[in-house]
Amino acid sequence: MRLTTSLPREVLLMAMDSVLSHKFRSALTVLGIVVGIITAIVVASLLTGMRNSIVSIVEEYGSNNIEIYHLSSGFDEPSRDERNRKPLTDADAEAILAQSASVTDLTKVAPNIGSFNGNFNDNLVYEGKNYRWALTDGVEPNYAHLSNLVLRAGRFITEADNVQRRNVLVIGVNCAEALFPDHEEDAVGRVVRMNGQTWEIIGVIEKRKAAFLGENPEDRKVLMPFRTARKAAPEREELRIIAQTKPGELSLAVDDVESIMRKRRGLKVGDADNFDIQTAEEMIAQFDGIIGGVGIAAIAISCLGLLVGGIGVMNIMLVSVTERTKEIGIRKALGATRSAIVLQFLLEAMTLTFFGGIIGIVLAIGISTLIVLAIPSLPAQVPLWAIITGISTSIGVGLIFGVLPARKAAKLDPIECLRYE
Repeated sequence: MRLTTSLPREVLLMAMDSVLSHKFRSALTVLGIVVGIITAIVVASLLTGMRNSIVSIVEEYGSNNIEIYHLSSGFDEPSRDERNRKPLTDADAEAILAQSASVTDLTKVAPNIGSFNGNFNDNLVYEGKNYRWALTDGVEPNYAHLSNLVLRAGRFITEADNVQRRNVLVIGVNCAEALFPDHEEDAVGRVVRMNGQTWEIIGVIEKRKAAFLGENPEDRKVLMPFRTARKAAPEREELRIIAQTKPGELSLAVDDVESIMRKRRGLKVGDADNFDIQTAEEMIAQFDGIIGGVGIAAIAISCLGLLVGGIGVMNIMLVSVTERTKEIGIRKALGATRSAIVLQFLLEAMTLTFFGGIIGIVLAIGISTLIVLAIPSLPAQVPLWAIITGISTSIGVGLIFGVLPARKAAKLDPIECLRYE
């Protein structure tokens, strides 16, 4: 009876038997595949975890909010031209609220009044304890509502606090833990020193659920009434406006605010904006641009490992063809077609790289888990797409680099093969 071809299942079993019969050689062959897969998946898990953290933080602050700055709000330092821009004003905020049909509420923030300001020291002191890491902002009473802020203890700033310019503070949980390490809730009603003045703590902010690298900037906040901030640091003109929009009208609100601000700042058609408008989606897009560069570098390193692994697979398969010349001749003499020989060696190469991909994925998941255990503040979440891509890529490498050995085996003459020693 003439053997025309082998069933795919039988060919696959033969391929697996060949791989498993040379375990050590197979392991060394796929080492490059393993390294490439580990690199890609570990980096993907770190970047995915960091991105999810950023998205959580932005969404926790409010996905329907628009933030308006006079400086660019990206990650780069403002340019000299940007620093020469005139700051936003209270009148700008009033105009936005009055003229935009899509903006439902609005608040003003005097941000970081102690930063870059030699006339204001935001170091908080209480009975010999210091807190030097405060992000001191002046905010209006509706800031808590617009930023989804929750209090752990006490109350938030009221309109009376703002109008009367009272020296009252709402502090973040980090500040409370530093000054009152045993009972943060007991901070309410305490009087601290800051900038040479006494300030009463009226509230403690609950720790934010979302965090990036273990920290949320809100946990470091020290909030005072907006008008108090203007009194405490009159030379600090910087103003940030936070506007809340109607559900589903974010894009329309952005257009409204941009049109209002351009008109108020005397910009002509074709002039670039001398202010910046940010939404949650744009903030996430900025971060995506940063991690995209890191991802490309990781892909390049991973491809190098896969290339090395692929060359190793091709080399070992060529050696295998030479070692099994007589076997190939016998199979051809029994009726095996060229396609059957090609399929056999392709499946063998793909099986080899498949095992390399599986080992790489398992090790990558283990490394990501160890990173989280060792550094809890560093997020690492292995995405399903990375696992699927890793397996597919490893199989694809075997397919590509297995073609040459498979074709070489298929072209062997059966008579010459049977004579081969």
